[in-house]
Amino acid sequence: MKNLTLGFSFVLSTALAFSQQQHHCATHSSMMEYDAAHPGYMQSVNDAFSRAKQHQSQDRSTVYTIPVVVHIVYNTPEENLDDSVVFNQIQRLNEDYRRLNADTTNTRDTFNTIVGDTYIEFQLAMFDPSGNPTTGITRTFTTETSFFGSGTFPADGVKSTSSGGIDPWDQTRYLNIWVCDMSLFGSPFVLGYATPPADLPHWPAGSTDGLSDGVVIQYEAFGSNNPNPLDLGTGAIDVLGRTATHEIGHYLGLRHIWGDGDCTAEDGIDDTPNAAAESSQDCNFSSNTCVDNIGVLGDLPDMVENYMDYSAESCQNSFTQGQVDMMRNIIEVYRFDLIDGNPALGMEEENHTLFSVYPNPANGKVMIANFVSASIQISIVTETGQLVQTMLLSGNDELSVEGLTAGIYFISFQSENRSEVKKLIVL
Repeated sequence: MKNLTLGFSFVLSTALAFSQQQHHCATHSSMMEYDAAHPGYMQSVNDAFSRAKQHQSQDRSTVYTIPVVVHIVYNTPEENLDDSVVFNQIQRLNEDYRRLNADTTNTRDTFNTIVGDTYIEFQLAMFDPSGNPTTGITRTFTTETSFFGSGTFPADGVKSTSSGGIDPWDQTRYLNIWVCDMSLFGSPFVLGYATPPADLPHWPAGSTDGLSDGVVIQYEAFGSNNPNPLDLGTGAIDVLGRTATHEIGHYLGLRHIWGDGDCTAEDGIDDTPNAAAESSQDCNFSSNTCVDNIGVLGDLPDMVENYMDYSAESCQNSFTQGQVDMMRNIIEVYRFDLIDGNPALGMEEENHTLFSVYPNPANGKVMIANFVSASIQISIVTETGQLVQTMLLSGNDELSVEGLTAGIYFISFQSENRSEVKKLIVL
């Protein structure tokens, strides 16, 4: 709930201690380490969180589309994930953040009144920082067998070409996601971590050489169709693509739902119930480890459905409306360049988008939403320029993609003075 501290997690300890346990998210303890190296850092984090919370966005329904570049950094063929895994992960992000995931039916009635659609979507970038067309996926072979412990953060070496990884694309315009191996002694230790943007006022100047902004994911934990089983030493666990959902929550300002403490610690969000600790891969729906009072709802049980818990991915399905508001505030206050006429998405004007396509990627039906009052005619073409379909869009319309061959398509609109292109990935 309300402790004004962001959740960017993980600290380096001794190799022996690391070998005895795995960490699902490497965010909170990284902050603690930085506070030791840069006294006053945690206070500045608190101040920045407070400013974002006080912003109080008046816009809860405009769709914010964030351009994504996925950097696959691999040493073995298994780590060099297929494009289909990347497409699947983007699809899962859009389902989770738009509350289109099928398992929303598993949200308990207790929480149904406080969960919500973020109106945030993710799209693989259409253009790179030089303005060249791109798939939004890069691939880099590395001689590094593991990035764990490299760089300033647990695996920040992956974010630098000079240390065997790949430099980020413009971090003000792209959400950079690095997918690599962060194993320790042959076993995954960190499943992922996220960091704030380099230009946030609460990040110590020069402390990360501009490389820290973005998300890093262990390669076995990426996507829900990943062919590599994830075993944390207790047997294989379900991977549904929600490590990325969780870490991007950190990237957009959320803390762990248990506040990285006990019942006296809170996550800064008013409508998330307190918990004594993380759920640790279980789905205990009868757990109520803290007494709290959330308005008319009273004392709520631990919210194992929340993406910012450590519960099993199979029981995670929701963000609360308070978390939604915080993420939108962070975008509007600190990450506005991601959504402001971003050329990475193919928009030619510094204006709001004409239309939105979701879910994307898709394997059934997609909704095309028209954000202008006039009817617009759109064209759907293949990568090679072959026209597939045209349609007149006057409001919201549904498009079936069931008969289309899997691959990349482009949906475009053009008039005398305005044009816009959206990439659609069909699975």
